[in-house]
Parts: sequence; structure tokens; C-alpha cells
Amino acid sequence: MRTLWLLIAAVCISLTTSCGNHRKPAGWRTSDDVHIAIDETFRDIMEEEVETFGKIHLVPSVKPVYCSEDSALRMLVTDSVRCCIVTRKLNDREMKVVKSHNLGVRQALIATDAFALIVNKNNPDTLLTVDDIRDIVSGKITRWEQLTYSSGKKGELKLVFDNSGSSTVRYMRDSLCNGHELKGNLYAQGSNKAVIEAVKENADIIGVVGANWLKAKGDAPISDFEELDVKVLKVARKTEKDVIGWKPYQVRIATGDYPLIRSVYVILTDPRVRSNTKTFFFFLKGQKGQTIINNSSQMLTIMPVQIKDVSVSE
Repeated sequence: MRTLWLLIAAVCISLTTSCGNHRKPAGWRTSDDVHIAIDETFRDIMEEEVETFGKIHLVPSVKPVYCSEDSALRMLVTDSVRCCIVTRKLNDREMKVVKSHNLGVRQALIATDAFALIVNKNNPDTLLTVDDIRDIVSGKITRWEQLTYSSGKKGELKLVFDNSGSSTVRYMRDSLCNGHELKGNLYAQGSNKAVIEAVKENADIIGVVGANWLKAKGDAPISDFEELDVKVLKVARKTEKDVIGWKPYQVRIATGDYPLIRSVYVILTDPRVRSNTKTFFFFLKGQKGQTIINNSSQMLTIMPVQIKDVSVSE
């Protein structure tokens, strides 16, 4: 009888060991799903990237979280996700926290984006300078007649943006205000789409959105902003007598004429040698991911581009 019980125990141990060797560990960190936090500014183009990636690689599930840049970075640093799309690299403090989780970091530039300044179609103003924008977000300019190249419009000027934790606010604070807190008539709308809708309804505000949100009714990228339901302002780098302002077309981002630009990064902390999350990281850097950015957005890719002068005769 004792021999029989020993034999049964041995069989059970063998089966348990065998099953353990083939059992997949639980938890999203070891799953085949792609979990990624994405700055809401890039939602439009990243939805296309995510959809195309899923069709090519047939992954079980691509699970993007669209949120503010602050939230996306916080999720990555606290190991709630292991991939994010944002407009800056991790700082030293964030790198230290990530490494405390025994994770490595890969950070890659995937595009150059631009901010667009938009107003209501009935607004007569057409041009702002970088100094104007700096004075608006620092509280020095609060009325339309204070603008350098004012069209004569009068009244209180309000600037609206997506939300307080967004990459838009960080850019204005760090690049325009030297790290100082923003002041003046500034209002958060919750999203880029909400900013556009607010501008359509109010001729007294300036909206700040990612240039990729400037789409035609068919959601296709456009070469002429005139067909939009809002007016896109020109932005001049300097205040000059014969001032020249530019709109955020891809070509003006490429030449550096348009001044309000920022980098777009994909950051990966997945430690696995092979994973769908890591494959997505390289997909965004590769030809297919870059082609989508080039053909379906106002952003400039990291791939070499050619700019040619074309003359058309009738």
C-alpha cells in the first residue's frame, strides 16, 4: 500500500512539474498584447499606426491609452505600461526610477511635430510673432489690440489649449516662459478636438492644437489650410518691418521656417528579447510606420525628405 501511495505522489509531482514548465506566467507584462500610453495630441495618427500594426502582425490585442503627456510618462515610469509616445525623453530622475524596476530604456525619435494657432473664420487677424505668443502665455498681452501686427480687432483675448498636463502646456512653459508658470487668460478645454470646436464658436479666442489635427472633412492630410472650418494663423520668428510668417505645413517644418516645433519620441522599457511591444517600437521607426506618418499627417518623419520647387504653366 505504501508503494502505491509513493507511486501516485511521484506521478503527481511529475505532472505538476510538466505543467509548470509550459504554463504561461500571468499578468500583462508577459502577455502578447501591446500596451502603450500615447500623448492625446497624436491620437489621430497613432490610431492609424496601431490599426496597421495589428493587421500586419496579427497580435492578440493592441491596447493604447490616450492621455496627457504627464499621464503617459507617469504610467511608463511606474511600470503600468512599458511603451509610450511623448514629446520628450526621460529626465534623470525618471531614468533612475525605471532602472530601479530592473528595466532598461530605449528612446527613439520618430517625427517632428508642430503646434498650430487657430482662430475663428470671422477673426480678421492672420499673423502672430513668437514674442506675441510668449507675452500671451505670460500674461502681458490680454487684449487683441496689444498684438504686434493687430488687424484692429479689439476686446479681451483668450487662449485655449487641451489640458494642464499636456505637452502643449509643457512646451509653452519651458520653451517660451523659461520654466515659469503660465499666466493670463488661459483656459483648458480637455482635448485638441474640444479646442477646435471652441474656436469655431468663439471669435475672441486663439486655440493651440497639434498640427496633425488640421484635417479636411474626409480626415485626409491637406496641402492648403484654407478649406478648414477654422483659420490657421501664420507665425513669425521675429518682429520685423517686412515680417514673414509661416503656417505649419510639412515643408515649413522641414526647412525650419515654422518656429513652433517639437520632437516626438517612442520610449520602450520592455526587457523581453522578443515581444510585440518591442516589435511595435521598431515598427514606428521603420519604413511602414514612417510612411504612415509621412502620408497621413502634418508631422515630419525622421526619414530623409526631398523638397523640390515646382512651377506649373497653364
